[in-house]
Amino acid sequence: MVPSEIITLKSTESSYSYTTRKNKKKNPERLERKKFDPILKRYVVFREKK
Repeated sequence: MVPSEIITLKSTESSYSYTTRKNKKKNPERLERKKFDPILKRYVVFREKK
């Protein structure tokens, strides 16, 4: 089985966050994605929260 870990991604512009899985061996650095923020009703950058 692939070693994955549950992580939290937090919006850079609001308090919204969500959880997802990440493979730590293939991607050891922090994740950064552009996703839809329902509070702001637009796409913003989400960063992995430690």
